[in-house]
Amino acid sequence: MSSVHVDALGLAGPGMASWADAVTMLADESSYGGGENPPCMSKLLPANERRRVSSTVRLALKVAEEAMAQSSLAIDDVCSVFATRDGDTEILDRICVALTQPERPVSPTQFHNAVDNAAAGYWAIAARSSMPSTTVSAYGASFVAGLMEACAQLQVEARPVLLVAYDQAPPDPLVACTGAYPPFAVAMVLSPDPTAQSTGLSIETVNQQPVEAMACRDLEWLRVSNPAAAGLPLLRALAAGVPGRVVLPHVNGLQLAVKLDEK
Repeated sequence: MSSVHVDALGLAGPGMASWADAVTMLADESSYGGGENPPCMSKLLPANERRRVSSTVRLALKVAEEAMAQSSLAIDDVCSVFATRDGDTEILDRICVALTQPERPVSPTQFHNAVDNAAAGYWAIAARSSMPSTTVSAYGASFVAGLMEACAQLQVEARPVLLVAYDQAPPDPLVACTGAYPPFAVAMVLSPDPTAQSTGLSIETVNQQPVEAMACRDLEWLRVSNPAAAGLPLLRALAAGVPGRVVLPHVNGLQLAVKLDEK
């Protein structure tokens, strides 16, 4: 069993422009009515990089910046883990379209942005961070894989970690492969030690236990359709701020059980 401490969060999804917006809706799901996707714009990226990044990177950076702005920890001391199932489908679609043209005019910038750790690279630029960063992908279990990777780093390195899980809505030509889903991203600043504002978590892998679902139909659809939103039951528990236990889906019949400690 691993113990970690959630120091701060950031969130973006339909009708939820920030973690502060989401707290009321997650703690009382009857108040959630969906809504527009929030605007995402990095406040930390230099202007040149801001012009180059895709909507996927903007989504990831939006929640990362929000979480760090609310954190009691110094940005220079925080490692990062990024988790995504589909990566940057917007860039993938643009490259595929370019390859169908006679001259195959693939933009060098788009090719550069196609790698799965592009968001992590832009975060390093935005945060002016030289701290280690890891990007993981585990299909529908990408959020849990990211959380487990972050916990492993916390245990081994004893340094705080910023976890960012994100998946942007795919463009129409790719929906047949990915399925349709709205954009969603969440960031969690995790610390190996408690802080004045943190919530403690105890995490362990379990076998063949029922996973949590959301009571609200729209939130449940978000949970099952967008892999980054697989942690919504955990976020609901954090929003409620009461001790409890949440079970999240993993792989091969395994689950991740997360116990929220008393503050």
